[in-house]
Amino acid sequence: MKPTTLRKTLLGLLTGATILASAGIAQAADITLKVSHYLPPSHGFQKDFLENWGKELSEKTNGKVEVKIFDATSAFGKIDRQADQVRAGVMDMAVGLNGIPRDRYPAASIIEMPFLVKHADSGSETLWQLYKEGLLGSDYQDFKVLGLFTHEGGLIHTLDTPVRSLDDLKGLRLRTPSPAVSAMLESLGASPVGLPPSAIYENLQKGNIEGLVTTWDLVNAVKANELLKYHTDAAAYTAGFYFVMNQKKYDSLPEDVRAAIDEISGDSLVVKFGDWWNKWEAAGKADAEKHGNEIIKIDDATRAEWQASVQPMIKEYLASLKEKGVSDPEAIYKRAQELNAEFDAKYHAGDK
Repeated sequence: MKPTTLRKTLLGLLTGATILASAGIAQAADITLKVSHYLPPSHGFQKDFLENWGKELSEKTNGKVEVKIFDATSAFGKIDRQADQVRAGVMDMAVGLNGIPRDRYPAASIIEMPFLVKHADSGSETLWQLYKEGLLGSDYQDFKVLGLFTHEGGLIHTLDTPVRSLDDLKGLRLRTPSPAVSAMLESLGASPVGLPPSAIYENLQKGNIEGLVTTWDLVNAVKANELLKYHTDAAAYTAGFYFVMNQKKYDSLPEDVRAAIDEISGDSLVVKFGDWWNKWEAAGKADAEKHGNEIIKIDDATRAEWQASVQPMIKEYLASLKEKGVSDPEAIYKRAQELNAEFDAKYHAGDK
C-alpha cells in the first residue's frame, strides 16, 4: 500500500473512531425523567397531558430527554403517595390530587370552597395566580412547581336517590375528594366518605356509598356510569391538582433542559387545562347518556340559594385553616373570588 493511501486509511479510521466515541458520549448523556400519576393509562392525564408534555420536552431538547410515565396500574400509582415519591426522589415528577392525603396543602384548598369555581380554565388560572402571588404560603415549598390546576365544577352522582334539592342530600353516603368538599357535604347533611378513585366502583356496587361528588370525567374513567342513575349538575365544587418536580433533580439538570422545562410548564401549561377538561367532561357525559342516566340541571337561581346556604360552612372552614398555619385565609378567599370572576369574564362572558 502506498504511503499516501495508508495515511488516508488511518485518518479515515481515526475519524470514524472519533465519531463513534462522540455518539457514545451523547448516548450516555441522555436523560430519563420519571413521572407518575394515579389514573388509568387511557385517561386524559396521560394521553393528552403527560404524553404531550414529554414529547414537547424531548423535541425542545433535541431528543436529549425522555419522559417515562408510571400510571395507576404501576407500583407508583397510589393516589396518596404521589408527592411523597417526588420528595423522596423515587419519582422525578408527579401529578396528584391536593386533598389526598388530607390537609397537605391547606392554603390551596381554598380554591375548593363550594360554588366558587364553575369552569376549569378560570379555576386553574386562579389557583396558579394565587401561587404566583405568594398567597399559598408554605404549600409546595419542597418542590419545583410545574403547574397547578382545577377541574370543571363538579356534579353530584347518585345510585337511587335523585338530588333535586338540598334536602335530598341528607343522609346520603357520598365519596369525597378532599377535606373542603367533605365540610361542604357535612354542612348539607350528607356523610362524606374518603376513597381513592380505584375503590369507587366496588364501593358503589356493594352499597357502601350511595354516590359521589366528582366530574363527568372521573365517573367515566372508573366505569361508574354503569351503576349510577342520576347526575345533578350544580357546579357545586372543584378540586385542586398539582404537577410537581423534585427540586434537587431539577437543579441537577443541564441549563438548556431546565430552560425547556420552564418554557413548557407554568403559564403555558396551565392555560391548556380548560380545553382538556372540556374534552374529558364531554366524553363522560356522553357515556352517562349512553347508559340512559338522568341528568338533573340546577338553574342559576337555585344554585345561588344553595350557595347562600353554605356560607356559614365557608366561614368556619376558613377559620379552621388558621390552625393549620394559613395566616390570612379570608384574604386568600377574597383574592380567589376576584381572580375567578376576572377569568370568568375573560373566558365565559358570552355563556348562557
